[in-house]
Amino acid sequence: MNSAARRIGRTLALVLPVVLVLSGTLAVTSVPWASKSTDTQLLTASSGKTLAKSAPRAPQDVLRDRLLLELREKDPGVALTHLQRATTERPSLAKHCTSIARALGRAAVAKYGAGHRAQAFSRPVCDTSFASGVATAP
Repeated sequence: MNSAARRIGRTLALVLPVVLVLSGTLAVTSVPWASKSTDTQLLTASSGKTLAKSAPRAPQDVLRDRLLLELREKDPGVALTHLQRATTERPSLAKHCTSIARALGRAAVAKYGAGHRAQAFSRPVCDTSFASGVATAP
């Protein structure tokens, strides 16, 4: 009995990575939602071509994206603490604090599915903007 389980385990250990690599490779070889035309050129990461240089992003946009990612990975309390720290360290970001806090509130509702669960993380950052974002979330 023990040797049969060990044999099944070894087989899975050899076959499963191969299946995952092949399915992942097949999943990223084409992007069907990009275009329906047959002359579409696929661009891979190793091709060395870039489509266009993007303009440098504004500091508040970079901060918003970083905090939204932090909220998804951890919790809204951590993101709000980092927002408060960022606005203290860089006063030029203070005028964008309310919009960032509202975005965090809406994202918290999206993450937890209920306003009361998201509201539990509320902090006095940027007045009540986080709470406002929670309240206006769909």
